Amino acid sequence: MPDQLTLQAINAIQVGTVLALSPLIAGVINRLKAILESKRGPPVLQPYYDLAKLFKKETVIPERASAFFMLAPFLSFTAYVVISLVIPVVTPYPLPYGILLDLLGGALMFGLAGVVGIVAAIDAHTNYTALGASRSASFSALAEPTLIMVFFGVALITGTNNPYVTNNLLAASTAWYLSATHILVLSSFFMLLLVETGRLPVESSGLMELGMLDDAKVMEHSGRLLAMSTWGGYMKQFMLMSVFLNVFLLPWWMSSAVSVQGALYSVGTLVLKLLGLAVVIVITEETFAKLRLFKILDFLAISFSLGLLAVIAFFLVGGGPLS
Repeated sequence: MPDQLTLQAINAIQVGTVLALSPLIAGVINRLKAILESKRGPPVLQPYYDLAKLFKKETVIPERASAFFMLAPFLSFTAYVVISLVIPVVTPYPLPYGILLDLLGGALMFGLAGVVGIVAAIDAHTNYTALGASRSASFSALAEPTLIMVFFGVALITGTNNPYVTNNLLAASTAWYLSATHILVLSSFFMLLLVETGRLPVESSGLMELGMLDDAKVMEHSGRLLAMSTWGGYMKQFMLMSVFLNVFLLPWWMSSAVSVQGALYSVGTLVLKLLGLAVVIVITEETFAKLRLFKILDFLAISFSLGLLAVIAFFLVGGGPLS
């Protein structure tokens, strides 16, 4: 039995990885995007500079906003920290707090953070934030069920919603990894990942503000509040990409040694996997034709349909490997 001190140290490494490296991955994606567009672009460390600048700036509160407006960024940030305690980021085995949430619970926590952001945007009592909240609620109405369908589909394979069990099974079983159910779930999750991380190119007609999605919700935030919201967005992107890689796409190359050295090794392999996924996401974003805003719902509907087909495939063909 590993001692609790070692497990807590590994837990701290996992949370620290999410907190420290999430802005880096955002910076890498922005830099790769600029390179593909033949632009100079911002430096890779620009997200860190932006966060440092925002934390130093004055916080201005809308006149009609309530106390919830100031509390919301911290609530969302806390939700993301809780998620980082329980998902497979650097270990293929559950950590002390892994029993708190399974895949479905994690999806609901992501949804909670989204709802908090929507309510805060409405509480600002401005037109642009209300517009952003309305759009976010419309897309979330289909995005959240899609995420739950994805996790339900993969739960059929393992008989549990535990992400660590899913990781171990898919890493050990080629038949399940190549099954119709898993491939359809994988495709559905990748489409959802593009939407949830704001990597789906959207055509904005007229003023730029009218085409904003997540940025519109935080338009009235400033200073530390905007810094916390921005950092939370980086963490959400990082964790969704980590779950996609460690549980669904590449469940290998994670050290099973219950030690600090093993956790640090897994951090290194995770960074390499994230860099590879960042390249794929940027190429997909740059080669994908821009969608009209209302077409995002059609994109999400296709993603949901793939998740539903994964469930149907499991019962029709038993989730067996593709021939």
